[in-house]
Amino acid sequence: MAPKTLAFKCALVTGGGGGIGLAMSKHLISLGKSVIIVGRTEKTLAQAAKELGNNTSYYVLDTGNISAIPEFCQKAINEHPEIDCLINNAAVQRPLDINNFDFKEAATIINISSLLGYIPTSIINPVYNATKAWMHFWTMNLRTQLSNDEKGKNVKVVEVAPPTVATNLHRDREDPDDNKKEKNPNTLDMPEFMDFVAKGWEQDMDTIGAGMSVGVVERWYKAFGEEYQKAAA
Repeated sequence: MAPKTLAFKCALVTGGGGGIGLAMSKHLISLGKSVIIVGRTEKTLAQAAKELGNNTSYYVLDTGNISAIPEFCQKAINEHPEIDCLINNAAVQRPLDINNFDFKEAATIINISSLLGYIPTSIINPVYNATKAWMHFWTMNLRTQLSNDEKGKNVKVVEVAPPTVATNLHRDREDPDDNKKEKNPNTLDMPEFMDFVAKGWEQDMDTIGAGMSVGVVERWYKAFGEEYQKAAA
């Protein structure tokens, strides 16, 4: 049986230097968890680790550099064998062959998708929309595969689907603040978003929406959930 979502002790958080990854790291530390953050920019990571305190360590990794991932994984596991939770928060993820993994008796994987992975309304961001849709579907398939595996059934797989959150995600846009509350009334600030996430974790939910994405997630599963379960049976 898979563990409760918050049963883990040490989380490795990709994209942990800022935004949602940093906010989740702060919350987990407040719950007494250990956190290791990963990102592309050492200066940002060092500042975030200092802000987090709790002897938080970090690794510099560009998840877009696929060839560097196996060596990084081995190094992280060797140096921190206590890791028992992976939070995939980096915007672009790559598929993994779960048959190559040995699973702990109990572990947790938390994947960050997006409202845009359900309804791609940000027309100017087709790549982002597609990667988040991939994360949504991959998380569903991963959860199903693991639940049908004798060792994998001890792994809890959770999806968090944020709506628009007031982060610096739009920093490369013409208007980098168009996801802030003063310009988008549907935006959640970080405390509001983390309230939804924290409650979802505590309630042991498999899929967690926030703000506008709560209704979208519910409607999606109402429309397609039964068909998926039939296909996965």
